[in-house]
Amino acid sequence: MRYYLASGVGGVAVGVHTTQFAIRDPKVGLFKPVLELAAEELRRNRSGDSKVIGVAGICGPTKQAVAEAPIARQLGYHAGLLSLGALRMASEAELIAHCQAVADIIPLFGFYLQPAVGGRVLSFSFWRRFAEIQNVVAIKIAPFNRYQSLDVVRAIAEAGRDDIALYTGNDDNIVMDLLTPFRFRVGNRTVERRIVGGLLGHWSVWTKRAVELHAECRRLAVSGESIPIELLRRATEITDCNAAFFDAANNFAGCIPGLHEILRRQGLLEGIWCLEAAETLGHGQREEIDRVCRAYPHLSDDEFVAQHRDEWLR
Repeated sequence: MRYYLASGVGGVAVGVHTTQFAIRDPKVGLFKPVLELAAEELRRNRSGDSKVIGVAGICGPTKQAVAEAPIARQLGYHAGLLSLGALRMASEAELIAHCQAVADIIPLFGFYLQPAVGGRVLSFSFWRRFAEIQNVVAIKIAPFNRYQSLDVVRAIAEAGRDDIALYTGNDDNIVMDLLTPFRFRVGNRTVERRIVGGLLGHWSVWTKRAVELHAECRRLAVSGESIPIELLRRATEITDCNAAFFDAANNFAGCIPGLHEILRRQGLLEGIWCLEAAETLGHGQREEIDRVCRAYPHLSDDEFVAQHRDEWLR
């Protein structure tokens, strides 16, 4: 947490996939303690006008979700990132009712989780109805599919909700999502929406550089300047790194251990262990991480971490 806050992030998501869903297992019992610890650091960091957004992951069937949401609200989190992975067989109407139940408790951060890691395909119709939920404040778009990403943005545009912030969770397309203007014809006018930030497992490592990248992309998006070729090259380099970190070659099986491995190499974690003992680096993943670390040293923040690590670990 101290590393992320020192890197200058605008928000932190806790209790989400990268935190490990297993913290909710009654035998583990870490859901509330982890959220409490993160909230404590967020409160300590706030000063003057500086405000880092706290987003709490909320998942499971409705009974579980509406039990988690009050915990997040009471701890001071600004929004709940709602995973629908547990409702694979629910109808669209049931999904909307589920979302509304959580939105009645805490501002809602929608989440399009890609099917490869436990999500389901969600239609344009679903997102159009989702946009009608009054307490929706943001949506994380992460289907890893351009067609499905467009469904979300078009639904928000057609709903006339310019108060819903759009975030990319497409770790394979981070830079282009941040740079792209999405324009749609709505009635007799053209509506443009942009993705304004990223809520990304990928940004849990090399975070200082991620903050700088986000600032650069936002400056270009707002100014309307031409996109430098160098930034497009960097976009491909970042995707290559993500393939190694997330273990794309093994269908993302080692995505959390891969991120742990980067933090371990920087001295921020002692090991790459996960709560699920079998969850470890995929076949050939360590070698792929070695390769991208050698190939793209300009994307890492090793020097920044080395300068401040001891103070963060006190």
